[in-house]
Formats: sequence, C-alpha cells, structure tokens
Amino acid sequence: MFLTRRLLYVALALSAVVVLLPAPATVAACAGLLVVLAILDVILASSPRAVTVERVPTSPVRLGQPTQASTVLRNSGSRPLRGSSRDGWQPSAGAQRPVLPLDLAAQGTQQLIQPLRPSRRGDLSSEHLTLRCLGPMGLAGRQVTRRVQHTVRVLPPFRSRRHLPSKLQRLRELDGQTAVQIRGAGTEFDSLRDYVRGDDVRSIDWRATARRQNLVVRTWRPERDRRVILCLDSSRTSAARIEDEPRLDTGMEAALLLGVLAASAGDRVDFLAFDRRVVSRARSAANGDFLHVMAEAMAPVEPELVEADFSQLPQHVRSVTSQRSLVVILTSLESASLEEGLLPVLPMLSADHLVMIAAVRDPDIRRRTLGRESAGDVYRAAAAEQATLESDALKRQLSAFGVEVVDAEPHSLPPQVADAYIRLKASGRL
Repeated sequence: MFLTRRLLYVALALSAVVVLLPAPATVAACAGLLVVLAILDVILASSPRAVTVERVPTSPVRLGQPTQASTVLRNSGSRPLRGSSRDGWQPSAGAQRPVLPLDLAAQGTQQLIQPLRPSRRGDLSSEHLTLRCLGPMGLAGRQVTRRVQHTVRVLPPFRSRRHLPSKLQRLRELDGQTAVQIRGAGTEFDSLRDYVRGDDVRSIDWRATARRQNLVVRTWRPERDRRVILCLDSSRTSAARIEDEPRLDTGMEAALLLGVLAASAGDRVDFLAFDRRVVSRARSAANGDFLHVMAEAMAPVEPELVEADFSQLPQHVRSVTSQRSLVVILTSLESASLEEGLLPVLPMLSADHLVMIAAVRDPDIRRRTLGRESAGDVYRAAAAEQATLESDALKRQLSAFGVEVVDAEPHSLPPQVADAYIRLKASGRL
C-alpha cells in the first residue's frame, strides 16, 4: 500500500472543516472519512501481483554510449491497471527516467523502455522492479516489488581506436617492403621467381628449374602466424588513478589496440587478466570479431586489492602455448612490487619468449619536478626526482634481461605499444 499527494490535498481540505467546526466529533469524522477513502481506493485498485515481468536482454554497449533497457509487462487480471513503475538501476547506469508511467489494459501488455547512459565499465544491473497501481480516486494504491534482474554489460570505450588506421597502414607498408625478398627474409615459402646474380644458391628449386629449363629460386616471407600474449595486471597497483583514469583502464586501451593490430597482421593473440589468479581470458581463435571478444572479456575485470602473483606468470603463459611468443605485460613500474614479484621470474620468461613491459607514467611526477616556488614544492620536486631516478634504474635493469620497456603517459601508451610491436616486426625479432 502507498499514499499519494492527492490524499494530502484532501486532508488539507478536511482540515478547513475542522477549523470552521472545532469539535472532537468533527475531527473524528474527518479522520474517519480520510481513512475510509484511502482504504476504499486500495480495495478498488487492480492487483499488481497479476502482472508478470519479462526482461528483454540488452546487447553490450561501449562506455559513454547510450542504450535502452526494455521490460515487458503482462496483465493477467480482469481489470485495467494504471500507475507507475520504478526500476532499481544503480546510479552509474545513468537511468534518465527512473519512474515510468504504467497503463495496462485487462489481459494487455506494455513495454517499458528505460534510456541508459552508463558512466562506468562492467556489469551494471537492476535487481528489482517496483510496480505501483493507483485506485480509481488516485488517493492510494497497491505496491509490489518484483525481484527480476536485468544486466547490461558495459565494454571499455576503446578511445585508442583512432590510432588503428595509421598503424594498419604501417603494417601494410612493412608487408610491401618485405615483399621484395632478400636473403634470410623469413622461413615461410612465398613464391618462385627466376634466379638473378647474388641470390643464395641454397634457394634454388631444382624441380622447378628442370621444368622451366632455367634457374628458379624460392622466395620466403616473414612468418605471419606468430603468437602474442597480452597479460593485464589487475592487482592493487592497477587501481591507482592517473589523469582521472584507473591504470587498469589505460592498460585495457593499450591491450585492445595491440590485440586488434596483431590479429589484423595474421598473428594469433591471447589475452589474460590476472592478479593472484587468472580472472579473464580471450583468444583470437574464438568465433566472432576478436575486438568484441576481447572487450567482452575485459568488461567485468576490476582491480583487486591484492599483490599480483608474478611467480605464476610463466605457468599461465605455458598454458597458452609452448611456442616462442611476444609476451606483453601491462603493469606498473613500481620498484617494490616488481623487484619482489616480476624480476625473479623474468630470466625464466625471457629465455623462452620475447617480453615487453608496458607501464603508465604519471605526468604529475614530471610536473612536480619543476616546482620551486615554496619549501613544500622543493620537497615534492625532490621526491618526484627520486621516483624518476628509481624508475630509470628499474628500466635499465629490465633491459639487461632483454626486455622491451614502454613507459608512457596515459594517452600516449596505446600508440607507443603498437609502435613497439611494429618495430619488432620490422626488425625480424617477432
């Protein structure tokens, strides 16, 4: 049961009668009339329990894009039903009209369309739907809450998509350069052509030479079916906000750009997010668009306030493939966590794979090194300078293991990781 403002207005009107005829009997009569009207309206109201609720699945949507949540109501009662409904969406779902009007005919159906504009990545849900059915006088009514869940998956925004055309163009240019085959350009057979002076005699195809009656050599191209494994750190360090964005979300942007780029280049790509365990996986061999598959796998990943267990990383990589691969670890360059966790396992990992570490650099540290206006600014500048020196020392230490290090500010990290991948492709290291 619920009461409306109209009942309040009736109560105010009856209070005027009490003022004009101030007597206990008048007060009792007015109060009794008010109660009788409210109870009568509740009795005459249609029962919301006769309404069945069906949630219509909503397709995943990218963060920042609008969507709609649809719910179908069916009235199995013999009386029409009017009132309102309220969906229990969390604030980050961005429900623009939480309360929707309800007008159901007897044995009729109504579709409720709730516009949403999510402001947070992940699985957003409404756990219940509240139905209010008004009585004929509009003074009171019946209310029921149905526990029917509705979930919308919000994918990462992939703002770095704008860099994809230029990176794909560079890959095509790279393929064009390697099309002019030279000695040692690869191990994958491409085509046959006539022998010219300077060609490696070991490339002569004697069977084709016998058929054509002139020397024919095989040409080779760089291998395309390479493995790229993207390892996204979702431990406590990924929760830090840099430039008003969690480090985890920046890592996702870099992983999405590199994953789509590598898959377009013909490489097999695997993605895994981990902290003390693997929390999400995706692979380019899965059916459907790999960008969508990887974004779906990333969507529910949230930072966990635990230390990353880097000691399990070689085992996670082995579970994906034993083939030599490019292993990209998207983490932070915090000396404490890396020295205790990642550095001890790097020799084992880099012995079998080419390792790249991609980390987000906080631009606030660089800005603080320039402050000299007060004593506090000087101390902050000294601390920032010390952090910079420690980061540089850590990068040199990582380079000594043969690890590629990409350390860039949030908006620059995704394209720089893609550039490093293209550079490794061009140099034949991948």
